[in-house]
Amino acid sequence: MASRARMPIIGRVTRHNTLDDGRLLALFPDAVACWTDLVRLGVDQSLPARRCRPGGGWTRLLTGVYLLTGGAPNRRQMVRAALLRAGPNAVITGVEAARRHGVRRVPAEGPVHVLVEPDSRLGSQSFMLVERSKRRWSTTVVDGIPLVSAARALVDAARREGRLDVVRSMIADGLQRNVCTIAGLTTELAHLRLRGSALPRMVLTEVDDGVRSAAEAWARRLVLRSRLPAPAWNVELRDEQGRSLAVVDAWWEDVGLAWEIDSREFHLAPADHERTTRRHSALTAAGVLVVHTVPSRLHKDPAGVLRDLCGAYDSAVTRSARVSGAHS
Repeated sequence: MASRARMPIIGRVTRHNTLDDGRLLALFPDAVACWTDLVRLGVDQSLPARRCRPGGGWTRLLTGVYLLTGGAPNRRQMVRAALLRAGPNAVITGVEAARRHGVRRVPAEGPVHVLVEPDSRLGSQSFMLVERSKRRWSTTVVDGIPLVSAARALVDAARREGRLDVVRSMIADGLQRNVCTIAGLTTELAHLRLRGSALPRMVLTEVDDGVRSAAEAWARRLVLRSRLPAPAWNVELRDEQGRSLAVVDAWWEDVGLAWEIDSREFHLAPADHERTTRRHSALTAAGVLVVHTVPSRLHKDPAGVLRDLCGAYDSAVTRSARVSGAHS
């Protein structure tokens, strides 16, 4: 854990009984200050208590941490407050860190999850979730905020999330956006005593099978409970000339059947819709039988989805047999 100077850095100054708000705001990033830095700056020790009274213009965010503009803090100010309260070696992890690394499919903003050294006596309070960790971490500064690695952030977020589909979405999004790698996640999960790691381990098992989204995971579970043989997942199909046709979600090569989980999220723009239409046409022209399913139907009507899929597979088997007979 790399040592890092306290934020903000304030040099030696002369003492003042009062300082105007403009000067204070210029000295403290995000208008968030801690008691010790205010005292070092020369502010009278009784000033924070007076300013945090109704009408005083400040807001107490955490013990010894103040918002100098008053009112409710924004998310960045909450993060800054948690770091100031936690001390110079603290770092952000979990959902907040994953979002700042670029993962989009994360839960709505919850507590600010902070990692501190194992001998720290700091406890969680208000919007700050404190975790003491013996596992060493590497620190990356993103937009002025110290974060753990994306893989560690995702694992820490997943360990505290009880909904399997949410864990699937977080991890799949991190992988699809190249924010982290399977190897990085696997390394983080190699710690056998890591509490709450059952769900992320389950998701990584699905990823090893080729599943890349929550909807595909629902589809995989449905197929495993059916009479259908296991397909290959996320397979690139090519024509006879070796040109890429599409990457399909599931593929039964022996009968030439593809399964597409069509999410509307990726087809709202006209250009996206046009690309999807061209891809479907190319698959059909190449003789690929394709079953299309929207993700919501996997939840609302799994029996109907399975019925359609089994029917398509039977048709593909019959077609394959006819083709083989014609060529014999």
